[in-house]
Amino acid sequence: MALLLKVKTALRITTDAFDDELTDLIEAAKLDLQIAGVIVPASLDAIVTRAIITYCKMSFGIPDDYDRLKRSYDEQKAQLSTATGWTDWGEANV
Repeated sequence: MALLLKVKTALRITTDAFDDELTDLIEAAKLDLQIAGVIVPASLDAIVTRAIITYCKMSFGIPDDYDRLKRSYDEQKAQLSTATGWTDWGEANV
């Protein structure tokens, strides 16, 4: 399933009206992870995909649970940025 479709499903969006905005959020999430030192592989794994979806849920519209989503995303990003398999500074890279 394409990442855009996964994000739309997570946000319960059935229309294509927000595809451009969601695509921008997906790219912003990838860049934010990369700034933190996370390798974002071309074929995304479940952990990176989940972080991107959380970022999109946090950033799309005005979510009632923004603070919870922000903490969740920050924790996911921190865990990825310290894990050997998802960073440039370890031996085994994705």
